[in-house]
Amino acid sequence: MQRCFTLTIVRHWALRKKLLTISYQQSAAMSTLLINQPKYAWLKELGLSEDNDGVYNGNWGGKGEVITSYCPANNEPIARVRQATMAEYEETVQKSRDAWKVWADIPAPKRGEIVRQIGDALRKKIKVLGSLVSLEMGKIYVEGVGEVQEYVDVCDYAVGLSRMIGGPVLPSERPGHALIEMWNPVGLVGIITAFNFPVAVYGWNNAIALICGNVCLWKGAPTTPLTSVAVTKIVAEVLEQNNLPGAICSMTCGGADIGTAMSKDERVDLVSFTGSTQVGKMVAMMVQERFGESAPHRPHFFSPQPNLITFGTIHDVVVERVAKAYKQVRIGDPWDPSTMYGPLHTKQAVDQYLAAIEQAKQQGGTVVCGGKVMERPGNYVEPTIITGLAHDAPIVHTETFVPILYVLKFQTEEEAFAWNNEVKQGLSSSIFTKDMGRVFRWLGPKGSDCGIVNVNIPTSGAEIGGAFGGEKHTGGGRESGSDSWKQYMRRSTCTINYSKDLPLAQGIKFE
Repeated sequence: MQRCFTLTIVRHWALRKKLLTISYQQSAAMSTLLINQPKYAWLKELGLSEDNDGVYNGNWGGKGEVITSYCPANNEPIARVRQATMAEYEETVQKSRDAWKVWADIPAPKRGEIVRQIGDALRKKIKVLGSLVSLEMGKIYVEGVGEVQEYVDVCDYAVGLSRMIGGPVLPSERPGHALIEMWNPVGLVGIITAFNFPVAVYGWNNAIALICGNVCLWKGAPTTPLTSVAVTKIVAEVLEQNNLPGAICSMTCGGADIGTAMSKDERVDLVSFTGSTQVGKMVAMMVQERFGESAPHRPHFFSPQPNLITFGTIHDVVVERVAKAYKQVRIGDPWDPSTMYGPLHTKQAVDQYLAAIEQAKQQGGTVVCGGKVMERPGNYVEPTIITGLAHDAPIVHTETFVPILYVLKFQTEEEAFAWNNEVKQGLSSSIFTKDMGRVFRWLGPKGSDCGIVNVNIPTSGAEIGGAFGGEKHTGGGRESGSDSWKQYMRRSTCTINYSKDLPLAQGIKFE
């Protein structure tokens, strides 16, 4: 008896020790999360905690893989998110389609009122949400706030649009007939967004799709899940306050498995993808396989690799001035108001930066300034200028998400235009000139073949009133402004006979 009793005590003590060890490890892990540090207490204003649900379909959940979000400025963990399982994805799609039955019956101006409230809710959290974008993505604070502001602006734009969408009434060639064009929502819009714009891209898709009568299913980037959760919480609260199904704006955090499922799912009526060209091509192929050649998908592939093409006689002066400006760029903490340049998003991006520089050197390029990883915590690299490359050097045509500027030297206008257009990407381009003839040649049929063509302004910072999108390998379709709302709807030509006769078009008669 004594021996048995002693053994039991030992086992219980060992178990208690194990439990204490596990508890200590969990406590230590929680204490290392930035969200638990006083400096980042503002994260809880967005409804975030140490562990967050990564699925929303009217209810919050997440039974899939637990991922940790890291801050690019110091590579420290911020908080954790539980991603979606395939079963949760299935549930979310079904709830979204059920929610559409409610949402589609609401008049467009009333839908616009809900979108207005979403914009107002975002305004109230614009600074704290912008801080989260900066913390999780790595862009400087003013740009993080700017992203949220773009979502707000598109909401304002969509409110007015909700009273204007529709087709024309056309004259019919037949007496007693009316010919009208009807526009109806496509249904469920799948929105897959990238890390570099974790709020804005979802925002302009979401606001326009909603007023058109669609419901949305969002899958954000796996490296910015906290931003996806925070934005969804803001939108969900507005829907709840209006007694509307939360699945009108659903979300599933996840990786390639969720993105693949959305692309292949025939219940997802339209897919808007933003990301790399490589992944975008895969998404486009999967969507086309289920819909055929006229598949309703709108891939947008961002290509932030800048090229500067300068006239030969001013090349050296331009390079000297740009290099001087680069050296004056204030690099540092994204939340410091004086910072102009923050870290890269991930460690993998740092590796891509170094690999691109090495390839450029091998292909004849010369590093004029930058080219090094900075000795400090986080994913900081020097902004880099490389000259001496041929216009058709492979690295010049390679998509990389890193701060490298390739400067090319041209001799004629035709040569410069041709080099601009020979790359496979075609999102945005700009020319700086005082020659008005050159301006309109640049804007004309033999000029830039990009979706955004600017004059005397940078290639970034598109306004919401104009349609946003690229050409060639940078995707197809347009988002945000102009008549981009049409891509979220299906069009029907309707002929109504209110006469007592039955005439055919083109004067056809059967005797």
